[in-house]
Amino acid sequence: METRKIKTALISVYYKDQLEEIVRMLDSLKISIISTGGTKDFIEKIGIRVTAVESLTGYPSILGGRVKTLHPKVFGGILARQTLDSDKRDMEQYSIQPIDLVVVDLYPFEETVVSGASMNEIIEKIDIGGISLIRAAAKNFSDVVVISSKDQYPVLLEILHDRQGSTDIEMRRRLALESFNVTSHYDTAIFNYFNRDRTKQVFKKSMILAKPLRYGENPHQRGTFYGEFNQIFEQVQGKEISYNNLLDIEAAVYLIDEFSDTTFAILKHNNACGIASRPVLYDAWKDALAGDPVSAYGGILITNTRVDKDTADEVDKLFFEVIIAPAFDDDALKVLEKKKNRIILIRKNKALPVVQFRSLLNGVIEQDRDTKQESREDMKPVTLKVPTDEEYNDLIFANKVVKHSKSNTIVLARSRQLIASGVGQTSRVDALKQAIVKAGNFGFETAGAVMASDAFFPFPDCVEIANEAGIKVVIQPGGSIRDKDSIEFCDKNGIAMVFTGIRHFKH
Repeated sequence: METRKIKTALISVYYKDQLEEIVRMLDSLKISIISTGGTKDFIEKIGIRVTAVESLTGYPSILGGRVKTLHPKVFGGILARQTLDSDKRDMEQYSIQPIDLVVVDLYPFEETVVSGASMNEIIEKIDIGGISLIRAAAKNFSDVVVISSKDQYPVLLEILHDRQGSTDIEMRRRLALESFNVTSHYDTAIFNYFNRDRTKQVFKKSMILAKPLRYGENPHQRGTFYGEFNQIFEQVQGKEISYNNLLDIEAAVYLIDEFSDTTFAILKHNNACGIASRPVLYDAWKDALAGDPVSAYGGILITNTRVDKDTADEVDKLFFEVIIAPAFDDDALKVLEKKKNRIILIRKNKALPVVQFRSLLNGVIEQDRDTKQESREDMKPVTLKVPTDEEYNDLIFANKVVKHSKSNTIVLARSRQLIASGVGQTSRVDALKQAIVKAGNFGFETAGAVMASDAFFPFPDCVEIANEAGIKVVIQPGGSIRDKDSIEFCDKNGIAMVFTGIRHFKH
């Protein structure tokens, strides 16, 4: 493969981390350095000779620094095809010096947006010269080495130290690929900032960090996670997180975020199989586990409260995949860390996206995340009998759980404890029957429980079955053309029913 030796480098970077080592290595290899602005000042301060871009172009930095490198003597030096006679003649005619290494990063646009800066500050972080230099160098990878991020500095140091500044075409092509990844991600971030109200119906997403997973949903499927998991969680210990772990972790986080009281939840296959809210975490765990101790085996555990040792001692008795909490007492961690494969996650205070998307057929669908939370004021009694205060508390609890369970779903709860649910059924009647049988299997009386449905009842069959099981309080969205049939049955049988007007399908 054709090898080229670096002779001239253009350096203009925002982040100066590790730059001194690079500059000193370039200087030791007698590689000429061209620079501008703060980067030039940095190089001069460490005593390395550098040529100012301004002396090359004959123009100073103008317009408050907006225009520094946008000049034919810079871009001509980068884009020139050094083996093409016509390009050689142009370079000689216009006194253009070849540039075969470009080290340029981009203004921190995304970081500036996240910081809450003003629009003017954000606009000034839209890089023009830098992104143009990177694209030009990447386009001409046959002649030019391009470094577009401080993350690539180790590669550059290897080129300078181990290869004495020489590169082959395949190495330059790989660096060009990485550079186009950087520039496309940057442009996508800018577009999405301007399109944050989604006035333009265009789907553009870019996630620059990729983590290969052991496999996808099944061992024969390949899986990759694109995102920054470490922004949301600190992994204290445990094996690598799998595709299915990630799905369950997301479901667990969205569910627990519904609750402000001390709550513990156990999830399996994205559904809660146990959840309870109690004044004391230990009791919340015991009652969550009681909801379905069979399904809890190998599940995902999550709480919104610091985990203490007493609770950890009880949790430790169960085999589980993942436990998530905002914090753990030191002695609690010592208990949970005994089994090294357990994934222990500390959740950081990081806001989650409010827009979701997924691939579908040959395209993508996008929607707002279901963040609607119904309070007591949103619950409209439609029957002669109305719930008591305690029953309203249970209805609020059950409605939160049903919202995060796979449709069709029915949730049965009492005293802010999940006693059973029927999930993912093709019939709402089957979901209810499943929940009633399951409650009985684990020793729960359905009499006195409340029932929540994720969608309306098209027929009175569900309230009829609920009545037979002794369930006398129901929450559902309402909206069926036959609501009256269910309401009349409830009135005849002393059942309180409230409508929310909000459906919570989850497919």
